[in-house]
Amino acid sequence: MHLLVTLATDVATDVAAEVAAQATNIASLVSAVDTVWLLIATALVFFMQAGFAMVEAGFTRAKNAGNIIMKNLMDFAIGSVVYWIIGFSLMFGQSNGFIGAIDLFVKSMSAETPGIFSFLMFQTVFAATAATIVSGAMAERTKFVSYCLYSLIISAVIYPISGGWVWNEGGWLFQKGYIDFAGSSVVHMVGGIAGLVGTIILGPRIGKYGKDKKPRAILGHSVTLGALGVFILWFGWFGFNPGSTLSATGANTTAIGSIFMTTNIAAAAAACTTMLFTWFRYKKPDVSMTLNGALAGLVAITAGCAAVNPLGAFLIGIIAGIIVVLGVELLDKVLKIDDPVGAVAVHGICGALGTLLVGFFAVDGGVFYGGGFHLLGVQALGVVSIAAWVAVTMTIAFLVIKYTVGLRVPASEEIRGLDIEEHGLVSAYADFMLPMNRGEIPLGEEVILPQEAVPVEKAVPVMVTKSKAAYDDTVADGKKMTNVVIITKQSKFEALKAAMDGIGVTGMTVTQVLGCGMQKGRLEYYRGVEMETNLLPKIQVELVVCKIPVRTVIEAAKTALYTGHIGDGKIFVYDVENVIKVRTGEEGYDALQDVE
Repeated sequence: MHLLVTLATDVATDVAAEVAAQATNIASLVSAVDTVWLLIATALVFFMQAGFAMVEAGFTRAKNAGNIIMKNLMDFAIGSVVYWIIGFSLMFGQSNGFIGAIDLFVKSMSAETPGIFSFLMFQTVFAATAATIVSGAMAERTKFVSYCLYSLIISAVIYPISGGWVWNEGGWLFQKGYIDFAGSSVVHMVGGIAGLVGTIILGPRIGKYGKDKKPRAILGHSVTLGALGVFILWFGWFGFNPGSTLSATGANTTAIGSIFMTTNIAAAAAACTTMLFTWFRYKKPDVSMTLNGALAGLVAITAGCAAVNPLGAFLIGIIAGIIVVLGVELLDKVLKIDDPVGAVAVHGICGALGTLLVGFFAVDGGVFYGGGFHLLGVQALGVVSIAAWVAVTMTIAFLVIKYTVGLRVPASEEIRGLDIEEHGLVSAYADFMLPMNRGEIPLGEEVILPQEAVPVEKAVPVMVTKSKAAYDDTVADGKKMTNVVIITKQSKFEALKAAMDGIGVTGMTVTQVLGCGMQKGRLEYYRGVEMETNLLPKIQVELVVCKIPVRTVIEAAKTALYTGHIGDGKIFVYDVENVIKVRTGEEGYDALQDVE
């Protein structure tokens, strides 16, 4: 009997040991999966830095593109260092409710929690996002050294302290049940408010507002670059929001899919809404505003992505899509605050909006789900508190920078461009030119807006700079030389070329140009602002004729170009004193003859 008891005890012990070993292996596997998921999400959020750089560069002028890239590079680099040195501990150290205990270089925290560096890296890319938002709002007139100092201050102190209120378990807003799952207020509103303060202190760009105080459109140099940036940001947001689960196992396995859905549907709804709203408001769907609309939806859903259902996310996106347009107009037209990329409206206004809307749409505790107004009140308290903290501290920081090293570049540097003045970069697009190849000239008829038909003399006016007799008649010996310059729509080039071939004119010089007549082009809008002079793409064709009568050339051109509407083109006629063929030395009439 004793032997049987001993044997049974040994078997039980072996089974228990095996079960314990399996449990340890499972725990290790779970921990590994969570770590890998967190680091993948970290990489996605880091990639958003490229998206911000592209949006900001595309929505501003080419002469400042290099400066924009440097700012987006350095706010991440500087922020990474100072957040590691002190910011992380202020945010996640032992908190008294308002600030975490300082732990320089995360020495004590890393000793207590060996795996903390994965979490530190994830939080570092979030801190960089808050910092880089300001670059767009203050673009095209901020000193580079001042921007570097700002990046240090916000990443080391301002962002970590308010972030700790919400995401540190000892933070006072965390204790009250404040919901900001991935950072509508903690990250985006902080960056938006900081950008608003900096933009107000800086003042608008030169030429943004006229003497009548009306805003003038300053077009970005590449909507393509801006659009690519938005796509990258949208992609990176799938790390930003779902990654904030910090885990991919257990209940979070289901939560990640739900957060992916709410994130995407809010962005899509906002983009559609902004497109339709601007279409109605400006008579055409505004490209840059619609891109901002997608970002507005992403910012607005970030706080409640884990707390709302897809329908709630859809409605949040619709609201954000309208508010971002009205926000841009409010800042630009009413408050006269010059934000080149819409950062304040997208991140500041929609960040606050999205956080407040959690109080309405949260499935657990929202007003629309029978939860009363308690959660909404907590959300409002948090938004006001964080906004006030950032506004006060950033005002102090920017004013100190302004009255020490200076905040704004001199007017001469702003006009010439920050690339050359701040970085010695002649152009961010060196050797880049738009070639004039036949394949690049748009073919087919250009769409004409309905308008009253006018005579050919008004549609294709002729400007003569020589005597009427010389204009009407060919010189007797056939050696009179005349330069005919035709400016018209690109879509008319093939028709004009065919007409010239038909009368025997085969030599021509063609140049792509931008221009408008006395009508200043058709009325168009850029980000809701009327463009005073709308330069339209044209071609300039130059012909030097001698054998063929000038009148024949003009009539053939008129026939090819005429549609009956103002803007068909203009023809200029000039005398040519002499022509010299470099290869042979021939002059005058003989220089124009290519037959050997």
